[in-house]
Amino acid sequence: MASRTRAEALSRERIVEAAIELLDADGESGLTFKTLTERLATGSGAIYWHVPNKGALLAAATSSVIAGALTVEDTGSPRDEIRAIALGLFEAIDRHPWLSTQLAVQLSRSPWGSATPRIFESIGRRVSALGVPETTWFTATSALTHYIFGAAGQNAANARVLDGGVNRAEFLHAAANAWEELDSGEFPFMKSIAGQVREHDDREQFLTGVDLILTGITAQAPC
Repeated sequence: MASRTRAEALSRERIVEAAIELLDADGESGLTFKTLTERLATGSGAIYWHVPNKGALLAAATSSVIAGALTVEDTGSPRDEIRAIALGLFEAIDRHPWLSTQLAVQLSRSPWGSATPRIFESIGRRVSALGVPETTWFTATSALTHYIFGAAGQNAANARVLDGGVNRAEFLHAAANAWEELDSGEFPFMKSIAGQVREHDDREQFLTGVDLILTGITAQAPC
């Protein structure tokens, strides 16, 4: 009876919150039931009462994090709302680098799980409101979703590479300088975009990609 009482006193929400803290600190390898029990100062039985295994815990942590990103204001503009969702997911992945891998895993291995249907529903409902043919809804929503996951995941990976006090602006400046020194006969394009690399903003670049896809999608809408 005592162990049951302790298990009920420890909420599932607190377990998921602690799991996210561990994932943020050390990635998936840092999340074990041992580290979780230590963080929560409880026994493993109390955790298993709410979460059966690590896979379920990762899924719950993923769903918890993306919930906020998918909650956007109803503006009456499906395009603006898609951009807001995309940026919310971008920022969530930026804050929680482990999220990119988990979203990719859920999308490919368990598309019937909690995260994939919510993301597709949130984006897809607005894609359908753009007035594009219904036969293109899945393809258009998939293109947006894969771009968001890929670009946001790459941004998060870039941030991890620069850990250790390296300034992002200084890194881009150095890259641009190096590209400007390339041979103009062999790399004319790289030299031409060097200045853009130096000055670019990751979020603006990301949203430009979203806009390009949305432009292609809406071009299919009947006039």
